[in-house]
Amino acid sequence: MYKEFYNFRENPFNITADPDFFFSSVQHKEAMTHLVYGIQQRKGIIAITGEIGTGKTTLCRTVLNQLDETIKTALILNPNFSDLQLLRLILQDLGIRTSARSKYDMIDALNEFLLEETSAGNNVVVIIDEAQNLKVSQLEQVRLLSNLETEKEKLLQIVLVGQPELIDKLKLNQLRQLNQRIAVRYHISSLTLDEMKNYIRHRLEKAQPPADEDHRIRFTDEALEAIFHVSRGTPRMVNVLCDRALLAGYAAETFIIDHNIIHRCSREVGQK
Repeated sequence: MYKEFYNFRENPFNITADPDFFFSSVQHKEAMTHLVYGIQQRKGIIAITGEIGTGKTTLCRTVLNQLDETIKTALILNPNFSDLQLLRLILQDLGIRTSARSKYDMIDALNEFLLEETSAGNNVVVIIDEAQNLKVSQLEQVRLLSNLETEKEKLLQIVLVGQPELIDKLKLNQLRQLNQRIAVRYHISSLTLDEMKNYIRHRLEKAQPPADEDHRIRFTDEALEAIFHVSRGTPRMVNVLCDRALLAGYAAETFIIDHNIIHRCSREVGQK
């Protein structure tokens, strides 16, 4: 609705995991480094955690877009399946065609695929998002899949991406073997005030033509501080507030977003 008013190419504060809008804060840059290192160096199991809305899925999609063609990938966005269904989904996403129905036969097909890819100089990575929802039996299955290896290297890299509850789940006594095998870990925290200001600027610049001064949107310092206070630096909440603020600015026919608009919008989105 407000896109034409502000002359945006696209909405700057969509809450979808769009790699084009990836913001490389210090933490997100470090998380990406850990993730790429773990994959390229064949470390086996990698865990990336963070609170809701801190940009974990966007980070994963950004990394997937940057990996070269020698790395075959599968992205599981919703692991709420049975153990067998999860395994079947991994095979399908990797492009493995098999008539196998039992878990043993599926793992055998996966192992054959991994050996072929390794012989061809390729690497294989499976990213499981929302991994805090995995059952203990599924996480144990992840550990068993990580056992697929040669004498020199891991055949399959598994990235577990989840909320802090994943950290607690991995500490369960039943999962101590899996916890010990996680070679790379990183926890993403919320943005600082300065990072949040740069985050908002980054998204606005991505969405608007660089020379369009006539339609340039501006958040006042007080508005930015109000956004940080309400969102606590969580990117998704920042997006929700800023999107609602731009709608309010459009309704008021203004290009200046002040703290009054933010306070009103925060009530509308249930944050006050």
